[in-house]
Amino acid sequence: MLGLPYAFASHFAPSQMMQAIALYRAEFEPSAQLERPYVMLGFNVFAADTDEQAQVLATSMQQAFVNLRTGRPSKLQPPVPGYLERLPAQARAMLDEVLSCSAVGSPATVHQALHAFIERTGADELMITSQIFDHQARMKSYEIAARAARTA
Repeated sequence: MLGLPYAFASHFAPSQMMQAIALYRAEFEPSAQLERPYVMLGFNVFAADTDEQAQVLATSMQQAFVNLRTGRPSKLQPPVPGYLERLPAQARAMLDEVLSCSAVGSPATVHQALHAFIERTGADELMITSQIFDHQARMKSYEIAARAARTA
């Protein structure tokens, strides 16, 4: 109602995202700052040359969420191949939900996921996060995400 932009942390708390966006847009009133609603959403990107490499990189964030949700918060850990497959079904389901606003994969996979998210939400701006343990791999992930976003 104040006519301001709206940001939502969908990159780690997506369950109420669509309802929050709908409420913001329904209640928006133009102001001196904005004539129309402006939505900014968080989005995780774990990108690499291949889907398989990206899936391994994403395990650092997966470990962080499992540790946090089980009362054992920790620093970001190195990736663990096969980590997801070793988790109990309950932990995998939690990760599916909490990381549902994410792209994990090759440049083509990231491009498709990024554009599908924008199409589904109507986001005006994305705040990309890439919680990857290795700095060089994280930088490459951001570069892949930037290329995918430029072709939006």
